[in-house]
Amino acid sequence: MGNLQAPLPEGFISLPVVDFSCSREEISRAIVDAGKDIGFFQVINHGVPEQVRRDMEAVCQEFFAMPAADREAFHSDDNLKPNRFFSGSTYKTGGEKFWFDCLRLSSTFPIGDSKDNWPEKPQKLREIFEKFAMHTRGMGMELLRLLSEGMGLRPDYFEGDLGSGNMTMNLNHYPPCDDPNAIGLPPHCDRNLLSLLIPSTVPGLQFSYKGRWFTVETMPNAYIVNFGLPLQVVTNGVLKSIEHRVVTNPKEARRSVGVFITPSWDCLISPAEEFLSKENPACYHAVTFREFYDMHSVVKDGLSSVLTISHKNIQETVDTQQI
Repeated sequence: MGNLQAPLPEGFISLPVVDFSCSREEISRAIVDAGKDIGFFQVINHGVPEQVRRDMEAVCQEFFAMPAADREAFHSDDNLKPNRFFSGSTYKTGGEKFWFDCLRLSSTFPIGDSKDNWPEKPQKLREIFEKFAMHTRGMGMELLRLLSEGMGLRPDYFEGDLGSGNMTMNLNHYPPCDDPNAIGLPPHCDRNLLSLLIPSTVPGLQFSYKGRWFTVETMPNAYIVNFGLPLQVVTNGVLKSIEHRVVTNPKEARRSVGVFITPSWDCLISPAEEFLSKENPACYHAVTFREFYDMHSVVKDGLSSVLTISHKNIQETVDTQQI
């Protein structure tokens, strides 16, 4: 169901393909195989209506084409604000800026009144976003059920606290940039459980594989899916959360849409008993998702080190920076 050996230009790579038209056993096996290797894959025949995706892409384009004053009305540099528009990203430990604009939205699920906190412009934005989020998150939860079956877990393993946190949606815009030192997003691993992305048709998404950066070759109408760090912890390192980044294009703008499934704040992130034994002890210590989120926010030099770094030292850093 896909491999990493497709003949592509130098520096490009094709992701494993998970085809929802295959049998459940085949799909489960493909998800697990991709997760053990690189934690990235593309999903085709996923059941999300093409018109829902097209409407979402169109309203995103319309949002970023609005007058700056309309977008800035929703602007905030407060990282703790769940719904905001911002440019670049500032890490607590660095202060670097990166070459992108982002509309980040959050909601409970079902969405309900949460959408009242989303922008009112463009017209129908809330309606289109809600429909897209429902279809995409539904596909993501089915992926997690199939993953559970393939890993020998009960099918609803991720439907409790591990997958019941607020849903986050990012609308990313990367303007053209010919500065060779500029980057859209720095290398990072995702702190959510599962990421579901409608990628740009303009290349730019890269991930680190066997010591090299590769540019992802996307497939038409496919979702790109990757595992977040909590999944690596829960499976005690069996599944991989791989560093990825976004590079800019000198001539063309890029846009992408991401939906993120997250644990609840009080959910304990730790290796599941099913992956532990005397011969295979826990590789990671247990923390709540809120603690994990704070760690991820302050650890800059190698974000994956959040998995093993001292919780006490990180908490002292967080406390100091909040004074």
